[in-house]
Amino acid sequence: MKGVDDLSQDLGLMRVEDLTPEDDEGNMEYKWCLVNPSRERFMQLVTQMNFRLLEGQGEAIYQVGVEDDGRLRGLHPDALEASLHTLKRMASELKAETTVICETAGREGKCAEVLVRQTPESIEDYHDLRVAVAGNVDSGKSTLVGVLTGCGTLDNGRGCARSQMFTHKHELESGRTSCVSQQIMGFSPCGEVINYTGVRTLSWNDVIDKASKVVTFFDLAGHERYLKTTLFGLTAHAPDYCMLLVGANMGVLRMTKEHLSIALALKVPVFVVVTKVDIAPDHVCEQTIQQIVKLFKASRKMPVIVKSEDQVPMAAKNMANDRVVPIFYVSNVTGEGLGNLRSFLNLIPGRQHWAESKNEPTEFRIDETFTVQGVGTVVAGTVTSGSISAGQWLWLGPDSNGKFLKVQIKSLHYKRVPVKRVVAGQAGALAIKKIKRSSVRKGMVLLDLSMRAGAVWSFQAEVVILYHGTTIKEGYQPIVHCVTVRQAAKVMGMETEVIRTGDRARVTFRFMYYPEYVKEGSRFIFREGRTKGIGKITKILDTT
Repeated sequence: MKGVDDLSQDLGLMRVEDLTPEDDEGNMEYKWCLVNPSRERFMQLVTQMNFRLLEGQGEAIYQVGVEDDGRLRGLHPDALEASLHTLKRMASELKAETTVICETAGREGKCAEVLVRQTPESIEDYHDLRVAVAGNVDSGKSTLVGVLTGCGTLDNGRGCARSQMFTHKHELESGRTSCVSQQIMGFSPCGEVINYTGVRTLSWNDVIDKASKVVTFFDLAGHERYLKTTLFGLTAHAPDYCMLLVGANMGVLRMTKEHLSIALALKVPVFVVVTKVDIAPDHVCEQTIQQIVKLFKASRKMPVIVKSEDQVPMAAKNMANDRVVPIFYVSNVTGEGLGNLRSFLNLIPGRQHWAESKNEPTEFRIDETFTVQGVGTVVAGTVTSGSISAGQWLWLGPDSNGKFLKVQIKSLHYKRVPVKRVVAGQAGALAIKKIKRSSVRKGMVLLDLSMRAGAVWSFQAEVVILYHGTTIKEGYQPIVHCVTVRQAAKVMGMETEVIRTGDRARVTFRFMYYPEYVKEGSRFIFREGRTKGIGKITKILDTT
């Protein structure tokens, strides 16, 4: 694309160079040569691979031909082939498969980057990658998710792909999302997309059965009218990454900046997808890219345009440091750039590690409630610690009086699949015995019976004002968004008399209507109109 090529040179596209020294922790391992190891050495290597897979929640990256200090030494083609064969044998011992991502030139030969992926043995071993899809209205969010998670067909340019994303009649009529919808995309151990049958759209059950990695997309609303819904989607669903969409023909608009500022405030890594490149003239596309680059440089991020398959592994690797922002440009009608985006989604690692949380007391955050005929009240949400099994007794609360009720779990679903147990890091839907839907609301939690359940009326927090037209003082009443909690709170006290845009302060908030379940260290966003600020809870003050 004319203009974009020149800009890519200015940004400095990713070049192959020596890696940083090997880290003893994490899911990346450097191996210079693995030719004919002894049996004892082979078993040591298998143990080491098992550790790397545990660190990466079932995924590991091996750099073959690379010294421990990160130097790209390289291997002769025969030695490289033998090393890759050894790596495959190691993986088979752990019921994993290997895929060569790319090969690069070293000082003495070639180096290879290899993805090792384990196939989960049970539903409990699945840890889906969560991607929040944000961006201005009409940027193509629902269409892109529909193309990525459909049966492999492209959009027809008239709303064919997005129609499967909508849940309400008015969404189909207007073409605009008004609530958070979810879709999944499955990858095989070799990195192939499970969804793409070319004939029919697979059920979630079919995708889960065949996939070794699952990416869950949360399609958020782009219209300003539904901003509170988008905010709830970004805070409640604990996304690993945010995919920010920008229409090539529209450029960066106010809601694009709004969604980006929310993601950055919540410390969610962002990557950008420029859509509709097939209908945007070259000079308009160039202006859009320049706007995106300027926007991220102002946020002290390093935007990098990913133009070819070779640059995808490096882009995925650098997402972990939360400084690099990969930029893809795609067309949902012609298919341009979709291959690079799929490869990127296949390679990016999970950002949140849940292994230690599995052994802690149960905590389940409720983000949705509904009634199913013949089943009763069902709550949906995320297990943030511990595990939940059918028949288990838990505390449910807090209610409007701050009280917790003892309830029993009737049955569970994970990704629309009936299961016996869900664990930390998984989103699930739980049927609760003998309780009315009116007794349950968003923001409530299910807690282990061993926990001392308490609700919070007021708390102290360190806050930063991102934007406010005038000044903020005692008595100010914004809406606080903290994980699944969403309620108006009143400013009861501040260090200084007033605070303005850009100020930091220690502020005391008190919920206005009923107590909520919040914890020290939780990050939150508060807003009222266009006023927006971020905060971190430092002290719980008044509990029930």
